Amino acid sequence: MTAKAACADFLHFFRSWISNPLRVAAIAPSGDSLARIMTSEIAALDGPIIELGPGTGVFTRALLARGVSEADLTLIEYGPEFITALQARFPTARVLQMDAAQLAQADIFEGEPVGAVVSGLPLLSMSPRKIASILAGAFTYIRPGGAVYQFTYGPRCPVPRPILDRLGLEAVRIGGTVRNLPPASVYRISRREPLELSRERFNYRESDPELDAIAAFSNETGG
Repeated sequence: MTAKAACADFLHFFRSWISNPLRVAAIAPSGDSLARIMTSEIAALDGPIIELGPGTGVFTRALLARGVSEADLTLIEYGPEFITALQARFPTARVLQMDAAQLAQADIFEGEPVGAVVSGLPLLSMSPRKIASILAGAFTYIRPGGAVYQFTYGPRCPVPRPILDRLGLEAVRIGGTVRNLPPASVYRISRREPLELSRERFNYRESDPELDAIAAFSNETGG
């Protein structure tokens, strides 16, 4: 990417952050150092790949550099301000404008064909209920052995432990970088053992007593 394009992406991202800081949650796109860590365990054979919250496409370009075919990418972006640029930059990828919390009922793939999900979503600004819906939905598409890759600016995994336990998942930190604004860590989230995640059960709802209990527990314990 040229310096001019990088500057344009920064301004685009910064304006999006100004207009909706909770949804964007960072003042600048992720850097190349973070993108390399996020995609370091992914190879071409892992396709198809889902990317959540691609923004300006930093992780998308890193996936292509790892040998993943552009046609094997499904980019799920909620922010309308990023959609046109993603479609222009990655014309053979599938770009969907939708809320990642609706993954379970979206039926974007048949079966479990996905080898990995790369997430640029700001989980720290989301409710436990929404985090659980996003992860449960993602794992309805991920084949055995696949994983979600999630970064965070916080000191620990952005998915509260009760949510991991409820979904039968485990999180392992695979790296971090200070060459990012702000510094970030990357976690691999995978199944502990085979688990049937029902799409109907994990439809995103504004009210869910079980997840409300998880939220209360997380608030009391700090996550």
